[in-house]
Amino acid sequence: MNVVFCSSEVFPFAKTGGLADVSGALPQALARKGCTVKVFQPLYKNIKPEKLYDDYGLTRLGGVDFYFIKNDEYYLREGIYGTPKGDYPDNLERFSFFSKQVLEVLKKINFSPQIINCNDWQTSMVNIYLKLLYSKEPLFAKTKTILTIHNLAYQGLFVREKYPYLGISKQYFTPQYLEFYDKVSLLKGGIIFSDLVTTVSPTYAREIKTPAFGCGLEGVLKEKGKDVVGILNAIDYDVWDPAKDDYLYKRYSPNNLADKAVNKTALQKELGLKVDQEAFLLSMVSRLAEQKGLDILSEGLDEILGKYQVVILGFGEECYHTMLGAKADKFKDSFSLNLKFDESLAHKIYGASDAFLMPSRFEPCGLSQMISYKYATVPIANHTGGLADTVIDVVGGGGGFVFNNYSASDLLLTLERAQSLFKNKSQWQEILEKIVNYNFSWEVAAGHYLDVYKSLST
Repeated sequence: MNVVFCSSEVFPFAKTGGLADVSGALPQALARKGCTVKVFQPLYKNIKPEKLYDDYGLTRLGGVDFYFIKNDEYYLREGIYGTPKGDYPDNLERFSFFSKQVLEVLKKINFSPQIINCNDWQTSMVNIYLKLLYSKEPLFAKTKTILTIHNLAYQGLFVREKYPYLGISKQYFTPQYLEFYDKVSLLKGGIIFSDLVTTVSPTYAREIKTPAFGCGLEGVLKEKGKDVVGILNAIDYDVWDPAKDDYLYKRYSPNNLADKAVNKTALQKELGLKVDQEAFLLSMVSRLAEQKGLDILSEGLDEILGKYQVVILGFGEECYHTMLGAKADKFKDSFSLNLKFDESLAHKIYGASDAFLMPSRFEPCGLSQMISYKYATVPIANHTGGLADTVIDVVGGGGGFVFNNYSASDLLLTLERAQSLFKNKSQWQEILEKIVNYNFSWEVAAGHYLDVYKSLST
């Protein structure tokens, strides 16, 4: 089966979050199942393709061709989407250009896909352009389109004055198509013009059809009916495995979990925390935004830092940079704040921590809880979205700690419950020995995607 996969970020070439991990791993898992897969993303700064043409670059990795759409004016920038102060004002132009070029490059290389799988608003215009501008092209006569929603809250909303840059008829700037409260919604258009919509967990697929999680698009998604499907994300165990992870201070496996303690001591030393094996070390590797629970974490942070050690790695909204920076100055022995993306440090954090914080207000899937399990790090999570599908409380026989009411007080109570069990070394060890054997492999998830692809193409 010929598959085209479009994403605004793909690991290991560009990454701000889980979208990149999915976009790097899923295509290679599909290739292992016999698909011919071509992946498209913009040619950002510091990406060096093996081959470079006038309008695209090309690299082959893991049996997959990765194509990079070239436009130095649009993509040769420090950030992918913007700066800490906000998004780039020309993001509609940047990603609509990318979307049309995907189809033009497919024509140039004469590749006829049975499936085009786009991801989030940044690439949704590929499916729109296919239906409105390229539907009579013989190359695409049998092509079916999928839009995967990784986070419905990011919709690609732009002022109506931007609409002409899309290059499609003004008849589609209506509530039936791309108009959303007098703005252009690229995600809404992508949902409407795609043959199928997938989300990254079964629970999130149900949640987004409700007013609480639908972000104003619940009606559009309800109309899609059974053509909204939830497929749980996975992780790449070639990348995330403490037994072969060269980023760790010392590698370890389910057979020698005691060596995890070496990593804890080394991370505490590196980050300037008090070296103490008995300290309950909590971590967070995340985009710093309210969605990720930063509001309730901030509310309880003084109390948390008075009892536990915390390491945070990530960047995001400037207000959280400022607030967390002030806490880091105040709690030097118990709080390490790292406002950056650092793949090496991320691996070290997963490998060294006792527990991983995921207090998200909503979470379409989440990958950190799956990574945490593999590294014998216990997730502490709000019961929402993909977290509800993957984190079961220890009280219910699972391997994590869950709170059901989104509040600082419930988060604090759950942390106390987790620390209490942490102090019981034999019970804590039992949990670690269980969770390291959980399996969230892409081989399983890719099989579900392939079933969906086949159902569309028959």
